[in-house]
Amino acid sequence: MHYRRCGNGPLLLMIHQSPRSSAEYELLMQSWSDHFTCIAPDTPGFGQSDPLSGEPEINDFADALTEFLDALGVQQCAAYGFHSGGIILVTALKRHPKRFKCLAIGGYAIWTQAEMDLFGTSYLPPFNPSAYGEHLTWLWNRMLEQSWVFPWFDTREEARLSVAHADISRVDQAVSEMLDAGNAYRAGYGAVLRAPRDIPPADSDVPPCLITAYGGDPLQAHIDRLGDMPAGWKAERVATPADHQSASLTFLQKQAGDTPSPQLAEDTNEGWLQVGDGLIHWKGKRGGRLALHGPAREMVEPRPGELAIDVPGHGQSSDFADIRAAILAAAEALGASEIIWPKAPQGDPDQLYPDMTPDRFGVHLQRAWATSRAEQFFDPWYEANAAHATPLDPAGLEPHALHARALARIRAGDAAHRWHETLSQIHGAPE
Repeated sequence: MHYRRCGNGPLLLMIHQSPRSSAEYELLMQSWSDHFTCIAPDTPGFGQSDPLSGEPEINDFADALTEFLDALGVQQCAAYGFHSGGIILVTALKRHPKRFKCLAIGGYAIWTQAEMDLFGTSYLPPFNPSAYGEHLTWLWNRMLEQSWVFPWFDTREEARLSVAHADISRVDQAVSEMLDAGNAYRAGYGAVLRAPRDIPPADSDVPPCLITAYGGDPLQAHIDRLGDMPAGWKAERVATPADHQSASLTFLQKQAGDTPSPQLAEDTNEGWLQVGDGLIHWKGKRGGRLALHGPAREMVEPRPGELAIDVPGHGQSSDFADIRAAILAAAEALGASEIIWPKAPQGDPDQLYPDMTPDRFGVHLQRAWATSRAEQFFDPWYEANAAHATPLDPAGLEPHALHARALARIRAGDAAHRWHETLSQIHGAPE
């Protein structure tokens, strides 16, 4: 499981909604970092966390959270969750009440049978790569329109939402997280939708909980469906998202108390290294040779005795104005014995790396896909003629392989062009 960490003080476990990832909490974690050590995992199958095996249900996701806390050496903590993140947390609290000091939840769903019938099989269609990238067109529009109507496929006037927007950065973030999850989103999201729509009985001996829902949230109406709740549980409507966060923070501070920052157990062969104001994602053996990937690509699993990173601006690494300097700093921090610099691909970098800037219509997704297909036919990809034809490899045109390369291009954006120029200056010579 991958998680984000920020801040100091009592530990606060933060569980994201589906089909998102812990990335949605970055700003909130920074806002609450003066009060808590915020730990936000990617739930299994989302973000950078591996999916659970088989056909998991809500209890499996709840138990995975307690196993995650065990792995970090955490015995008890406060927790915050939004929408489906709240469903997972309430399930975990019912199964393991002593693991939590309190819960704060944003919107708790209690669906009627009629609403569940409306969702049916339409809410979670399969999300598998298609040969020509049609799945990307669906994804962009699904994420764009989910703030217009709810459920996202219900185009009746009665389904309109008051919080409709066309904020490209928000849509792009949600699309990126869904691309990470792939078809595994159906397992995690489906488990939440199938979960029993209940909270602990009124006579339960469980930690306190605050449930709030703001205006425009389709779950605000569900406040009236919660029924009798245990002692220490409260549910209320609030006006805005800021009001929800403020009420949640006040409640969590009161219930969590004042304890020092925890010491957490962490892996020693993979992580995110802080370099300046950014992070470099790395894997492998510290002190080994550092192997770098090419532009518009991502790290491959390092060989024994080697290190690998996502080059700055690529994969899961932050972007840096000076890519070479960031790599050198990371190599020094990791104790790399040497750096293996790849050669820049042949071709004009202005044509090799099309613009990946998101727009209202998600055109950049199709650019990435079309480029990923073309590079299997020609080298460089933009020279579509017999003189630049390359031997065809059917495996390279398999949709999942195309999807992985397209996703790498989307993540890299204009950093791919700058990494190409850096490699051209280095000329592939070892540092």
